[in-house]
Amino acid sequence: MDLLVDIFNYSLAAILIGICGAWIFLIKSMVDSFRLTPYLDKFENTSKTNPKVSIILPARNEEEFIGKCLDSLTNQDYENYEIIVIDDSSVDDTWKIISEYAKKHSNVIPVSARPKPDGWMGKNWACMEGYNKATGELLLFTDADTTHAKNVITLAVTHLNSFNLDALSSIPKMLTFDFWTNITLPMISTFLHTRFSALNVNNPAKKTGYFFGSFFILKKTTYEEIGMHEGVKHEIIEDGALGKKVKESGYKMKMVRGEHLIEAIWARDKSTLWNALKRLMVPLYLQSGKIAIGIFFAIVFLLFVPFPIFAFSASLPIESISGKVVCITSAIASILIYIGAIIEVKVGLKLKLAYALFAPLGSFVVVLGFLSGLLQAKRTSSVTWRGRSYSMKDHSQSSISV
Repeated sequence: MDLLVDIFNYSLAAILIGICGAWIFLIKSMVDSFRLTPYLDKFENTSKTNPKVSIILPARNEEEFIGKCLDSLTNQDYENYEIIVIDDSSVDDTWKIISEYAKKHSNVIPVSARPKPDGWMGKNWACMEGYNKATGELLLFTDADTTHAKNVITLAVTHLNSFNLDALSSIPKMLTFDFWTNITLPMISTFLHTRFSALNVNNPAKKTGYFFGSFFILKKTTYEEIGMHEGVKHEIIEDGALGKKVKESGYKMKMVRGEHLIEAIWARDKSTLWNALKRLMVPLYLQSGKIAIGIFFAIVFLLFVPFPIFAFSASLPIESISGKVVCITSAIASILIYIGAIIEVKVGLKLKLAYALFAPLGSFVVVLGFLSGLLQAKRTSSVTWRGRSYSMKDHSQSSISV
């Protein structure tokens, strides 16, 4: 019996050592990402042109936020631009607010989107409706719950031109409003510094392409040649899918830091948080169920398992060497997870340090949200977003590659 216990403990310790190694890699990637990712406003300006920019701003039931967004966009110091605001069948006062801004500002163009066709995600359809009205050489896509510094369009255009880019996306500061988002977002964000790191996006040798939906600008010709939003009409994470297409098509793209210039909201309350977590897992499952399940269990072990193992092993009297090894390795793994959470909370998200202390609970919520996404991926209403429910069972997803 003792032999079996030792075999189990040493096997568990080997897994925990692997988790420690993974977190050392994650933490190094996070530090490198924060240290080496270029900034939107730090470059040598060699731009000599002033192309017209069409800002495409889809909005559905955004009466609470769209006013602040439009205030920031109508106050830009760039002169040659238009703001195409698309009301996507809102049932609140969104259209009324858009119309009021259009009366006050000649460069605000209100668009009432036609009813969404079958097979389209709502935001993707609204973006296409906006594109049909666009007259600019450059297209800047943003969200209705995003706010922008006064010089952000000027910086984006001159940055794009100075580096002769086809597309540019900026990392925003993620605003959080509730406790649950504050403790879960740091645990998810740690992974953005690996696979979807700006360092990978900016490396021509890497296949990684990604946009932040709250702010990306690209040439109109590039957008048309990759198939526009019509080419990703069924994608849940359409910004990721578009960025991937741009990179795979050989266009020159760049991701920069702009947290001090752009603010966006990731989740507004517990409900949108829950659906946001599901949205991250559904595309993986629809590509490959087996691989998605494997990724889910890897995330369970990486984010959560070390905590209960350490709590259990530390609460019992341990006499065997194998038991002590499990206790020590689970303690180290838990500490590394906390270090990752602290770095993300303080450096990445600029939140209070206290939220990092809830890393085990935040990890548990992430795991539950991902599990819900797996279980509901092929149901008739697997994802709910902005008041619409979507069935994804007949649509493959490529925004996040397995």
